[in-house]
Amino acid sequence: MPPESLALIAAACWAVSSLFSASPAQRLGAFAFSRWRMLFASLLLWSLALAGGGWRSLDVSGFGLLAVSGLIGIFIGDTALFACMNRLGPRRSGVLFATHALFSAGLAWLFLGESLWGLTLVGSGLLVGGVMLAIVWGKREDEAHVWEQVRGALWIGVGLGLLAALCQSVATLMLKPLMSSGVDAVAASAMRMSTALAAHGILWMLWQGARARASLRLKDATWIFLSAAIAMALGMTLILQAMRHGQAGLVAVLSSVTPVLILPLLWLVYRRRPALGAWVGASLAVLGTALILT
Repeated sequence: MPPESLALIAAACWAVSSLFSASPAQRLGAFAFSRWRMLFASLLLWSLALAGGGWRSLDVSGFGLLAVSGLIGIFIGDTALFACMNRLGPRRSGVLFATHALFSAGLAWLFLGESLWGLTLVGSGLLVGGVMLAIVWGKREDEAHVWEQVRGALWIGVGLGLLAALCQSVATLMLKPLMSSGVDAVAASAMRMSTALAAHGILWMLWQGARARASLRLKDATWIFLSAAIAMALGMTLILQAMRHGQAGLVAVLSSVTPVLILPLLWLVYRRRPALGAWVGASLAVLGTALILT
Protein backbone atom coordinates (compact mmCIF):
# COMPACT_ATOMS: atom_id res chain seq x y z
CA MET A 1 0.00 0.00 0.00
CA PRO A 2 1.38 3.49 -0.84
CA PRO A 3 2.82 5.42 2.14
CA GLU A 4 0.34 8.26 1.52
CA SER A 5 -2.57 5.85 2.01
CA LEU A 6 -1.00 4.47 5.17
CA ALA A 7 -0.72 8.01 6.58
CA LEU A 8 -4.40 8.71 5.84
CA ILE A 9 -5.50 5.44 7.48
CA ALA A 10 -3.39 6.30 10.52
CA ALA A 11 -5.13 9.69 10.71
CA ALA A 12 -8.49 7.93 10.65
CA CYS A 13 -7.34 5.64 13.46
CA TRP A 14 -6.38 8.64 15.61
CA ALA A 15 -9.71 10.34 14.87
CA VAL A 16 -11.77 7.33 15.95
CA SER A 17 -9.67 6.72 19.06
CA SER A 18 -10.10 10.31 20.26
CA LEU A 19 -13.77 9.63 20.95
CA PHE A 20 -12.83 6.66 23.11
CA SER A 21 -10.18 8.68 24.93
CA ALA A 22 -11.90 11.90 26.04
CA SER A 23 -14.06 10.54 28.88
CA PRO A 24 -11.57 8.18 30.60
CA ALA A 25 -8.76 10.73 30.19
CA GLN A 26 -10.79 13.35 32.03
CA ARG A 27 -11.89 10.92 34.74
CA LEU A 28 -8.50 9.28 35.44
CA GLY A 29 -6.22 12.18 34.55
CA ALA A 30 -3.71 12.44 31.70
CA PHE A 31 -0.94 10.49 33.45
CA ALA A 32 -3.04 7.53 34.58
CA PHE A 33 -4.88 7.36 31.26
CA SER A 34 -1.62 7.40 29.28
CA ARG A 35 -0.12 4.77 31.56
CA TRP A 36 -2.98 2.31 31.09
CA ARG A 37 -3.13 3.06 27.37
CA MET A 38 0.58 2.32 26.94
CA LEU A 39 0.29 -0.91 28.94
CA PHE A 40 -2.48 -2.22 26.69
CA ALA A 41 -0.66 -1.09 23.55
CA SER A 42 2.63 -2.68 24.67
CA LEU A 43 0.95 -6.03 25.31
CA LEU A 44 -0.73 -5.94 21.89
CA LEU A 45 2.38 -4.88 19.99
CA TRP A 46 4.74 -7.36 21.60
CA SER A 47 2.22 -10.16 21.03
CA LEU A 48 2.12 -9.27 17.33
CA ALA A 49 5.90 -8.83 17.09
CA LEU A 50 6.55 -12.21 18.73
CA ALA A 51 3.87 -14.01 16.74
CA GLY A 52 4.94 -12.53 13.40
CA GLY A 53 8.68 -12.75 14.02
CA GLY A 54 9.18 -9.00 13.60
CA TRP A 55 11.22 -8.87 16.82
CA ARG A 56 14.12 -10.47 14.92
CA SER A 57 14.59 -7.25 12.92
CA LEU A 58 15.46 -5.30 16.06
CA ASP A 59 19.15 -4.60 16.48
CA VAL A 60 20.94 -3.47 19.63
CA SER A 61 22.34 -0.49 17.73
CA GLY A 62 18.82 0.84 17.16
CA PHE A 63 17.55 0.41 20.71
CA GLY A 64 18.80 3.79 21.85
CA LEU A 65 17.14 5.68 19.00
CA LEU A 66 13.83 3.83 19.50
CA ALA A 67 13.98 4.49 23.25
CA VAL A 68 14.61 8.23 22.82
CA SER A 69 11.84 8.42 20.21
CA GLY A 70 9.44 6.69 22.61
CA LEU A 71 10.32 9.04 25.44
CA ILE A 72 9.85 12.16 23.30
CA GLY A 73 6.87 11.15 21.19
CA ILE A 74 4.87 8.91 23.53
CA PHE A 75 5.92 9.60 27.12
CA ILE A 76 6.07 13.39 26.74
CA GLY A 77 4.03 13.99 23.57
CA ASP A 78 1.06 11.72 24.24
CA THR A 79 0.78 12.78 27.87
CA ALA A 80 0.90 16.45 26.88
CA LEU A 81 -1.78 15.86 24.25
CA PHE A 82 -4.25 14.34 26.69
CA ALA A 83 -3.48 16.97 29.30
CA CYS A 84 -4.33 19.51 26.58
CA MET A 85 -7.53 17.60 25.71
CA ASN A 86 -8.58 17.60 29.36
CA ARG A 87 -8.23 21.39 29.43
CA LEU A 88 -9.48 22.41 25.98
CA GLY A 89 -11.51 19.47 24.64
CA PRO A 90 -10.99 17.37 21.49
CA ARG A 91 -11.76 20.16 19.00
CA ARG A 92 -9.27 22.75 20.25
CA SER A 93 -6.60 20.19 21.09
CA GLY A 94 -7.06 18.84 17.55
CA VAL A 95 -6.17 22.12 15.86
CA LEU A 96 -3.12 22.55 18.09
CA PHE A 97 -1.90 19.02 17.43
CA ALA A 98 -2.41 19.48 13.69
CA THR A 99 0.51 21.91 13.73
CA HIS A 100 2.78 18.84 13.82
CA ALA A 101 2.46 18.86 10.02
CA LEU A 102 4.12 22.29 9.89
CA PHE A 103 6.79 21.27 12.37
CA SER A 104 7.48 18.07 10.43
CA ALA A 105 7.72 19.78 7.05
CA GLY A 106 10.18 22.33 8.43
CA LEU A 107 12.30 19.78 10.29
CA ALA A 108 12.32 17.39 7.31
CA TRP A 109 13.61 20.20 5.09
CA LEU A 110 16.19 21.26 7.69
CA PHE A 111 17.58 17.87 8.71
CA LEU A 112 16.59 15.38 5.99
CA GLY A 113 16.90 17.62 2.94
CA GLU A 114 13.27 16.99 1.91
CA SER A 115 11.17 19.64 0.23
CA LEU A 116 7.68 19.92 -1.22
CA TRP A 117 7.17 21.45 -4.69
CA GLY A 118 4.51 21.94 -7.34
CA LEU A 119 1.05 20.49 -6.77
CA THR A 120 2.31 18.68 -3.68
CA LEU A 121 3.24 21.99 -2.06
CA VAL A 122 -0.08 23.58 -3.06
CA GLY A 123 -1.99 20.54 -1.82
CA SER A 124 -0.10 20.53 1.48
CA GLY A 125 -0.92 24.18 2.02
CA LEU A 126 -4.61 23.62 1.27
CA LEU A 127 -4.71 20.55 3.53
CA VAL A 128 -3.10 22.20 6.56
CA GLY A 129 -5.07 25.41 6.05
CA GLY A 130 -8.29 23.46 5.67
CA VAL A 131 -7.65 21.53 8.86
CA MET A 132 -7.05 24.73 10.81
CA LEU A 133 -10.12 26.41 9.33
CA ALA A 134 -12.33 23.39 10.00
CA ILE A 135 -11.43 23.28 13.68
CA VAL A 136 -11.20 27.00 14.46
CA TRP A 137 -14.54 27.75 12.77
CA GLY A 138 -16.05 24.34 13.43
CA LYS A 139 -17.98 25.29 16.57
CA ARG A 140 -21.53 26.57 16.45
CA GLU A 141 -22.13 29.72 18.50
CA ASP A 142 -24.70 28.05 20.75
CA GLU A 143 -22.66 24.88 21.34
CA ALA A 144 -22.59 24.05 25.07
CA HIS A 145 -21.26 20.48 25.11
CA VAL A 146 -18.96 19.63 28.02
CA TRP A 147 -16.11 19.01 25.55
CA GLU A 148 -16.27 22.68 24.49
CA GLN A 149 -15.51 24.01 27.98
CA VAL A 150 -12.08 25.44 28.83
CA ARG A 151 -10.68 24.16 32.13
CA GLY A 152 -7.90 26.16 33.73
CA ALA A 153 -5.65 28.72 32.06
CA LEU A 154 -6.00 28.82 28.28
CA TRP A 155 -2.30 29.49 27.67
CA ILE A 156 -1.31 26.31 29.53
CA GLY A 157 -3.61 24.23 27.33
CA VAL A 158 -2.23 25.88 24.19
CA GLY A 159 1.32 25.26 25.33
CA LEU A 160 0.60 21.58 26.02
CA GLY A 161 -0.97 21.15 22.57
CA LEU A 162 2.01 22.72 20.78
CA LEU A 163 4.43 20.67 22.88
CA ALA A 164 2.58 17.48 21.88
CA ALA A 165 2.76 18.47 18.20
CA LEU A 166 6.49 19.24 18.35
CA CYS A 167 7.25 15.99 20.18
CA GLN A 168 5.27 14.02 17.61
CA SER A 169 7.26 15.59 14.78
CA VAL A 170 10.68 15.13 16.34
CA ALA A 171 10.02 11.57 17.52
CA THR A 172 8.74 10.44 14.12
CA LEU A 173 11.32 12.15 11.92
CA MET A 174 14.28 10.88 13.94
CA LEU A 175 13.25 7.32 13.04
CA LYS A 176 13.27 7.88 9.27
CA PRO A 177 16.83 6.52 8.73
CA LEU A 178 16.21 3.55 11.02
CA MET A 179 12.90 2.60 9.40
CA SER A 180 14.50 2.86 5.95
CA SER A 181 17.00 0.19 7.05
CA GLY A 182 14.23 -2.43 7.21
CA VAL A 183 13.27 -2.57 10.89
CA ASP A 184 9.82 -4.11 11.40
CA ALA A 185 7.29 -1.35 12.15
CA VAL A 186 5.36 -3.40 14.74
CA ALA A 187 8.51 -4.35 16.64
CA ALA A 188 9.75 -0.75 16.52
CA SER A 189 6.41 0.48 17.89
CA ALA A 190 6.56 -2.12 20.66
CA MET A 191 10.04 -0.98 21.67
CA ARG A 192 9.04 2.68 21.71
CA MET A 193 5.89 1.92 23.69
CA SER A 194 7.71 -0.16 26.30
CA THR A 195 10.25 2.60 26.89
CA ALA A 196 7.53 5.19 27.38
CA LEU A 197 5.63 2.84 29.72
CA ALA A 198 8.77 2.28 31.82
CA ALA A 199 9.26 6.05 32.11
CA HIS A 200 5.64 6.42 33.24
CA GLY A 201 6.19 3.72 35.84
CA ILE A 202 9.19 5.58 37.26
CA LEU A 203 7.20 8.82 37.30
CA TRP A 204 4.34 7.06 39.10
CA MET A 205 6.73 5.91 41.85
CA LEU A 206 8.46 9.27 42.29
CA TRP A 207 5.63 11.81 41.93
CA GLN A 208 2.28 11.77 43.68
CA GLY A 209 0.76 13.94 40.95
CA ALA A 210 1.09 11.08 38.45
CA ARG A 211 -1.36 8.92 40.41
CA ALA A 212 -4.86 8.29 39.11
CA ARG A 213 -7.65 10.67 40.09
CA ALA A 214 -10.11 7.78 40.34
CA SER A 215 -10.07 3.99 40.30
CA LEU A 216 -10.18 2.21 36.96
CA ARG A 217 -13.65 0.92 36.05
CA LEU A 218 -14.47 -1.80 33.53
CA LYS A 219 -15.98 0.80 31.21
CA ASP A 220 -12.81 2.91 31.42
CA ALA A 221 -10.63 -0.14 30.71
CA THR A 222 -12.73 -1.01 27.67
CA TRP A 223 -12.47 2.48 26.16
CA ILE A 224 -8.75 2.69 26.92
CA PHE A 225 -8.09 -0.71 25.35
CA LEU A 226 -9.93 0.31 22.18
CA SER A 227 -8.02 3.59 22.07
CA ALA A 228 -4.71 1.77 22.54
CA ALA A 229 -5.49 -0.84 19.89
CA ILE A 230 -6.70 1.62 17.24
CA ALA A 231 -4.46 4.65 17.81
CA MET A 232 -1.23 3.22 19.18
CA ALA A 233 -0.99 -0.41 18.07
CA LEU A 234 -2.41 0.27 14.60
CA GLY A 235 -2.10 4.01 13.93
CA MET A 236 1.48 4.51 15.10
CA THR A 237 2.64 1.34 13.38
CA LEU A 238 1.13 2.53 10.10
CA ILE A 239 2.95 5.86 10.42
CA LEU A 240 6.28 4.11 10.94
CA GLN A 241 5.57 1.87 7.94
CA ALA A 242 4.71 4.94 5.84
CA MET A 243 7.88 6.62 7.04
CA ARG A 244 9.94 3.69 5.74
CA HIS A 245 8.91 4.17 2.11
CA GLY A 246 7.54 7.73 1.94
CA GLN A 247 8.73 11.29 2.28
CA ALA A 248 8.72 12.14 6.00
CA GLY A 249 7.29 15.65 5.65
CA LEU A 250 4.56 14.54 3.27
CA VAL A 251 3.54 11.64 5.51
CA ALA A 252 3.23 14.07 8.42
CA VAL A 253 1.10 16.49 6.38
CA LEU A 254 -1.30 13.75 5.31
CA SER A 255 -1.59 12.37 8.83
CA SER A 256 -2.67 15.82 10.05
CA VAL A 257 -6.17 15.38 8.57
CA THR A 258 -7.24 13.75 11.85
CA PRO A 259 -9.13 16.86 13.11
CA VAL A 260 -11.18 16.98 9.88
CA LEU A 261 -12.06 13.30 10.24
CA ILE A 262 -13.11 13.97 13.83
CA LEU A 263 -15.82 16.43 12.70
CA PRO A 264 -18.41 13.87 11.52
CA LEU A 265 -17.66 11.78 14.61
CA LEU A 266 -18.29 14.77 16.87
CA TRP A 267 -21.51 15.29 14.92
CA LEU A 268 -22.62 11.91 16.25
CA VAL A 269 -21.75 13.01 19.80
CA TYR A 270 -23.25 16.51 19.65
CA ARG A 271 -26.24 15.35 17.59
CA ARG A 272 -25.87 18.55 15.55
CA ARG A 273 -24.22 19.15 12.22
CA PRO A 274 -20.91 21.12 12.21
CA ALA A 275 -20.86 24.83 11.46
CA LEU A 276 -20.32 26.21 7.93
CA GLY A 277 -16.66 26.90 8.60
CA ALA A 278 -16.11 23.22 9.34
CA TRP A 279 -17.53 22.23 5.95
CA VAL A 280 -15.42 24.81 4.11
CA GLY A 281 -12.26 23.74 5.91
CA ALA A 282 -12.97 20.07 5.35
CA SER A 283 -13.53 20.72 1.63
CA LEU A 284 -10.17 22.49 1.35
CA ALA A 285 -8.49 19.61 3.18
CA VAL A 286 -10.05 17.07 0.81
CA LEU A 287 -8.96 19.14 -2.22
CA GLY A 288 -5.45 19.42 -0.83
CA THR A 289 -5.29 15.67 -0.20
CA ALA A 290 -6.45 14.99 -3.76
CA LEU A 291 -3.71 17.25 -5.19
CA ILE A 292 -1.06 15.51 -3.09
CA LEU A 293 -2.19 12.04 -4.15
CA THR A 294 -2.40 13.14 -7.78
